[in-house]
Amino acid sequence: MPILDFHSLEIISRSAEQTRRVGMRLGTLLQAGDLIGLVGDLGSGKTTLVQGVAAGWGSLDPVSSPTFVLVNVYRRLDGMRLYHLDAYRLSGAAEAIDLDLDAMLDQGPMLVEWAERVQEALPADGLWVQLTYVDENQRDMIIKARGEHYISMLAHFRKLVYGG
Repeated sequence: MPILDFHSLEIISRSAEQTRRVGMRLGTLLQAGDLIGLVGDLGSGKTTLVQGVAAGWGSLDPVSSPTFVLVNVYRRLDGMRLYHLDAYRLSGAAEAIDLDLDAMLDQGPMLVEWAERVQEALPADGLWVQLTYVDENQRDMIIKARGEHYISMLAHFRKLVYGG
Protein backbone atom coordinates (compact mmCIF):
# COMPACT_ATOMS: atom_id res chain seq x y z
CA MET A 1 0.00 0.00 0.00
CA PRO A 2 1.46 3.39 -0.95
CA ILE A 3 2.19 5.97 1.71
CA LEU A 4 -0.14 8.90 1.14
CA ASP A 5 0.89 12.54 1.29
CA PHE A 6 -1.13 15.74 1.70
CA HIS A 7 -2.01 15.64 -2.01
CA SER A 8 -3.68 12.25 -1.64
CA LEU A 9 -6.72 10.89 0.14
CA GLU A 10 -7.84 7.31 0.71
CA ILE A 11 -11.50 6.43 1.12
CA ILE A 12 -12.80 2.96 1.82
CA SER A 13 -16.35 2.45 0.56
CA ARG A 14 -18.42 -0.36 2.00
CA SER A 15 -21.30 -0.20 -0.51
CA ALA A 16 -22.30 1.09 -3.94
CA GLU A 17 -24.49 3.67 -2.20
CA GLN A 18 -21.53 4.91 -0.17
CA THR A 19 -19.45 5.17 -3.37
CA ARG A 20 -22.27 7.25 -4.93
CA ARG A 21 -22.38 9.53 -1.86
CA VAL A 22 -18.61 10.12 -2.10
CA GLY A 23 -19.12 10.98 -5.77
CA MET A 24 -21.96 13.37 -4.92
CA ARG A 25 -19.69 15.34 -2.59
CA LEU A 26 -17.01 15.49 -5.28
CA GLY A 27 -19.55 16.57 -7.90
CA THR A 28 -20.51 19.66 -5.89
CA LEU A 29 -16.97 21.00 -6.42
CA LEU A 30 -16.69 20.60 -10.21
CA GLN A 31 -16.44 23.53 -12.60
CA ALA A 32 -15.88 23.82 -16.34
CA GLY A 33 -12.36 22.66 -17.19
CA ASP A 34 -12.04 20.26 -14.26
CA LEU A 35 -10.67 16.82 -15.06
CA ILE A 36 -11.14 13.65 -13.06
CA GLY A 37 -9.26 10.60 -14.26
CA LEU A 38 -10.65 7.26 -13.10
CA VAL A 39 -8.41 4.22 -13.01
CA GLY A 40 -9.42 0.71 -11.99
CA ASP A 41 -10.31 -2.73 -13.25
CA LEU A 42 -13.78 -3.77 -14.43
CA GLY A 43 -16.12 -3.82 -11.44
CA SER A 44 -14.01 -1.47 -9.33
CA GLY A 45 -16.79 1.14 -9.08
CA LYS A 46 -15.84 3.75 -11.69
CA THR A 47 -19.33 4.16 -13.17
CA THR A 48 -20.94 4.05 -9.71
CA LEU A 49 -18.68 6.91 -8.62
CA VAL A 50 -19.59 8.84 -11.80
CA GLN A 51 -23.29 8.38 -11.00
CA GLY A 52 -22.71 10.18 -7.71
CA VAL A 53 -20.52 12.88 -9.26
CA ALA A 54 -23.15 13.68 -11.90
CA ALA A 55 -25.91 13.85 -9.27
CA GLY A 56 -23.83 16.08 -6.98
CA TRP A 57 -22.94 18.31 -9.94
CA GLY A 58 -26.65 18.78 -10.59
CA SER A 59 -27.44 16.58 -13.57
CA LEU A 60 -30.82 14.91 -13.72
CA ASP A 61 -29.75 12.70 -16.65
CA PRO A 62 -29.31 8.96 -16.02
CA VAL A 63 -25.67 7.86 -15.90
CA SER A 64 -24.41 4.77 -17.67
CA SER A 65 -21.03 3.58 -18.84
CA PRO A 66 -20.27 5.15 -22.24
CA THR A 67 -18.24 2.14 -23.42
CA PHE A 68 -19.95 1.92 -26.80
CA VAL A 69 -20.58 5.60 -27.51
CA LEU A 70 -17.24 6.74 -25.98
CA VAL A 71 -18.61 9.99 -24.53
CA ASN A 72 -21.83 10.59 -22.60
CA VAL A 73 -22.93 14.16 -21.96
CA TYR A 74 -24.97 14.99 -18.88
CA ARG A 75 -26.76 18.32 -18.62
CA ARG A 76 -27.79 20.64 -15.86
CA LEU A 77 -30.78 22.96 -15.86
CA ASP A 78 -28.45 25.96 -16.35
CA GLY A 79 -27.22 24.49 -19.66
CA MET A 80 -23.81 23.38 -18.36
CA ARG A 81 -22.50 20.03 -19.54
CA LEU A 82 -20.55 17.27 -17.82
CA TYR A 83 -18.56 14.97 -20.10
CA HIS A 84 -18.04 11.28 -19.29
CA LEU A 85 -15.48 9.59 -21.51
CA ASP A 86 -14.73 5.87 -21.50
CA ALA A 87 -11.25 5.31 -22.94
CA TYR A 88 -11.41 1.51 -22.74
CA ARG A 89 -11.97 1.04 -26.48
CA LEU A 90 -9.58 3.78 -27.59
CA SER A 91 -6.27 2.62 -29.01
CA GLY A 92 -4.37 5.42 -27.29
CA ALA A 93 -3.81 9.13 -26.87
CA ALA A 94 -4.09 9.96 -30.61
CA GLU A 95 -7.66 8.67 -30.76
CA ALA A 96 -8.51 10.66 -27.63
CA ILE A 97 -7.04 13.82 -29.15
CA ASP A 98 -9.30 13.29 -32.19
CA LEU A 99 -12.30 13.60 -29.87
CA ASP A 100 -11.29 17.25 -29.17
CA LEU A 101 -11.07 16.89 -25.40
CA ASP A 102 -9.93 20.51 -25.02
CA ALA A 103 -13.21 21.77 -26.49
CA MET A 104 -15.16 19.57 -24.09
CA LEU A 105 -13.13 20.83 -21.12
CA ASP A 106 -13.81 24.41 -22.20
CA GLN A 107 -17.54 23.69 -21.91
CA GLY A 108 -17.66 21.67 -18.70
CA PRO A 109 -15.97 19.24 -16.34
CA MET A 110 -14.83 15.85 -17.65
CA LEU A 111 -14.61 12.41 -16.09
CA VAL A 112 -12.46 9.87 -17.91
CA GLU A 113 -12.79 6.16 -17.18
CA TRP A 114 -9.67 4.12 -18.03
CA ALA A 115 -7.78 7.45 -18.00
CA GLU A 116 -4.40 5.74 -17.89
CA ARG A 117 -4.97 4.54 -21.48
CA VAL A 118 -5.06 8.13 -22.80
CA GLN A 119 -3.00 9.95 -20.19
CA GLU A 120 -0.80 11.66 -22.79
CA ALA A 121 -3.88 13.32 -24.31
CA LEU A 122 -5.11 14.69 -20.99
CA PRO A 123 -4.01 17.85 -19.18
CA ALA A 124 -1.17 17.24 -16.69
CA ASP A 125 -3.26 18.68 -13.86
CA GLY A 126 -6.33 16.88 -12.53
CA LEU A 127 -7.74 14.63 -9.85
CA TRP A 128 -6.85 10.99 -10.37
CA VAL A 129 -8.93 8.35 -8.62
CA GLN A 130 -7.57 4.80 -8.37
CA LEU A 131 -10.44 2.43 -7.54
CA THR A 132 -9.73 -1.08 -6.33
CA TYR A 133 -12.19 -3.94 -5.92
CA VAL A 134 -11.63 -5.41 -2.45
CA ASP A 135 -14.69 -7.65 -2.19
CA GLU A 136 -18.34 -7.66 -3.25
CA ASN A 137 -19.20 -4.74 -0.97
CA GLN A 138 -15.91 -2.92 -0.49
CA ARG A 139 -13.95 -0.61 -2.77
CA ASP A 140 -10.77 1.30 -2.00
CA MET A 141 -10.35 4.75 -3.55
CA ILE A 142 -7.08 6.65 -3.59
CA ILE A 143 -7.53 10.19 -4.86
CA LYS A 144 -4.45 12.17 -5.93
CA ALA A 145 -4.35 15.84 -6.81
CA ARG A 146 -2.06 17.07 -9.58
CA GLY A 147 -1.68 20.86 -9.73
CA GLU A 148 -2.55 23.72 -7.36
CA HIS A 149 -6.23 23.97 -8.32
CA TYR A 150 -6.73 20.28 -7.63
CA ILE A 151 -4.75 20.37 -4.38
CA SER A 152 -7.18 23.04 -3.20
CA MET A 153 -10.14 21.02 -4.50
CA LEU A 154 -8.90 17.93 -2.65
CA ALA A 155 -8.63 19.94 0.59
CA HIS A 156 -12.28 21.07 0.19
CA PHE A 157 -13.33 17.54 -0.70
CA ARG A 158 -11.54 16.13 2.38
CA LYS A 159 -13.60 18.53 4.55
CA LEU A 160 -16.84 17.52 2.82
CA VAL A 161 -16.12 13.83 3.41
CA TYR A 162 -14.56 13.94 6.88
CA GLY A 163 -15.60 17.33 8.27
CA GLY A 164 -13.30 19.75 10.05
